[in-house]
Amino acid sequence: MTQATTEATVPYEEALAAYDPVLGLEVHVELNTATKMFCGCATTFGAQPNSQVCPVCLGLPGALPVVNEKGVESAIRIGLALNCEIAPWCRFARKNYFYPDMPKNFQTSQYDEPIAFDGHLDVELDDGTTYRVLIERAHMEEDTGKSTHVGGATGRIHGATHSLVDYNRAGIPLIEIVTKPMVGAGERAPEIARAYVATLRDLLAALGVSDVRMEQGSMRCDVNLSLMPTGADRFGTRSETKNVNSLRSVERAVRFEIQRHAAILASGGSVTQETRHWHEDTGITTSGREKSDAEDYRYFPEPDLVPIAPAADWVERLRESLPEPPAARRRRLQGEWGYADLEMRDVVNAGLLDLIEETVAAGASPAGARKWWSGEIARRANADGRDVPAYAAAPRRDPRPCGGVGVVGHQRPTQ
Repeated sequence: MTQATTEATVPYEEALAAYDPVLGLEVHVELNTATKMFCGCATTFGAQPNSQVCPVCLGLPGALPVVNEKGVESAIRIGLALNCEIAPWCRFARKNYFYPDMPKNFQTSQYDEPIAFDGHLDVELDDGTTYRVLIERAHMEEDTGKSTHVGGATGRIHGATHSLVDYNRAGIPLIEIVTKPMVGAGERAPEIARAYVATLRDLLAALGVSDVRMEQGSMRCDVNLSLMPTGADRFGTRSETKNVNSLRSVERAVRFEIQRHAAILASGGSVTQETRHWHEDTGITTSGREKSDAEDYRYFPEPDLVPIAPAADWVERLRESLPEPPAARRRRLQGEWGYADLEMRDVVNAGLLDLIEETVAAGASPAGARKWWSGEIARRANADGRDVPAYAAAPRRDPRPCGGVGVVGHQRPTQ
């Protein structure tokens, strides 16, 4: 039998009766800058493999990096939107580890001096209650390349006959947002994890700093989880489930790891500190590698990059340019439109908020706009095999495709 079929678990309710979960989330966000973090290579998604590389992002001798100013600006805007302190002075570090998809054999990141720290994000749960997630830090770094393992049944290195490496992604600017440990979430830990990532995704989209497409990897979540016996005050050993790439999977991964940890502890065993892989098809995690601690990465200051010292007046100008937070915007629009809570939730879940706002601004009534987009257009989109926003954005030859309502088929401007 494979490991994927032999992971022991206990019922969720039984696990929560004996243990308190401690949750920490690390979200990696690819920025939508035109060029990479330390060189001038393009960042276009889906380009031919190894067609967007240069001596800098390939780590060739003598090639020197230069910081992308837009990447720093985006990092500051993210930190401000997360109610963080912005460091008046910070610097990059080298994080040393061996991965075949890291051509320099180290990652340029930030360690003890992040650009943003000590923030929070208020998250609204399904029942309307709010949970405040404390943010430890948001720091700048670069993405790695992408390995494709060929010849195996699972797409992972185990069992593969060979591997291919595409370095187009190496060097793309990343912001890693790390929460402080969430204690006391109890049985709602999976729900809180999903709601936090969803809220963060909405916020980043509103800022315009990333396309936050989890299915393409431009936003991905690492789920850290440990259990401690009820009433204890010391955290247990954590596992880190890597690169979870959907809201549903974040919730499922937290729930599964609670059940798996509880089974190990209940049997008298010890949880291994390790990274784990999430399997969308089976809804379980499997072991990856033992998790390193910070000292194992041999961090030291990056000698080829000068420190970052954002001017205070620049930071304040960026603060003033922040858009209305998505949650506040939804509350305002709901009040203006007179939607019931259920109606507004359906609008948001269907991705119709922007479309309805534009339609109301064009002269339609809020009730009529909601009925149009969630009724007739939803029916047509479903028949076309798309969701409504994608259907609305698709160009059409007929300028009046749906009974003369010209807003349908419009192309929203890109940034």
